[in-house]
Amino acid sequence: MDLFRAAIDQPENLLPKDGLVHYHGVLISLDDADLHFSRLLEGIQWKPDEAIIYGKRILTRRKVAWYAEAPFEYTYSKTTKRALPWTGELLNLKSIVEKKLNETFNSCLLNLYHTGEEGMAWHSDGETDLKKNGAIASLSFGAERKFSFKHKKTGQTESLLLEHGSLLVMAGATQTHWQHRLPPTKKVDAPRINLTFRNIVTKD
Repeated sequence: MDLFRAAIDQPENLLPKDGLVHYHGVLISLDDADLHFSRLLEGIQWKPDEAIIYGKRILTRRKVAWYAEAPFEYTYSKTTKRALPWTGELLNLKSIVEKKLNETFNSCLLNLYHTGEEGMAWHSDGETDLKKNGAIASLSFGAERKFSFKHKKTGQTESLLLEHGSLLVMAGATQTHWQHRLPPTKKVDAPRINLTFRNIVTKD
């Protein structure tokens, strides 16, 4: 038994309005989470993220990877990524998340933060490639990190700590009305891997 680590059977909405965010707590046991972390660290084709800022191509220290059931193209920060085929490890984790949520996902964007000094600025996952108001399931492994939300109009913020092996789900109008970020911190010197399962809308 993992002391102080537990799933939340009926998570409450963490947002006061204009969206749905549910933290399900620890979905995966400590030993299994450690194993998944090691496999993802070694088995994923990690690359620095890219962004076009003021016309210049920027590479981040944070690394990313994009996997899906088809070679979907996904564009954000003015750069386009083509999905790699699922690995067995990702399919296993996708199945665990889908069973928990009774949802299906066709893609996964992964992030690798080497230390707490690497983070993510305020943003919304509102790209036109994504299913409108669709669920985005965020699975965390490694270092525990603070995760924050900010309402686009009121500026109200909400924050929580994402644990090793835990699941957070954003749905409904969250991306329309709220931004989220992973604030950097010098208090964390261990790596974190984040998997965001989502649905790309295919164009007929």
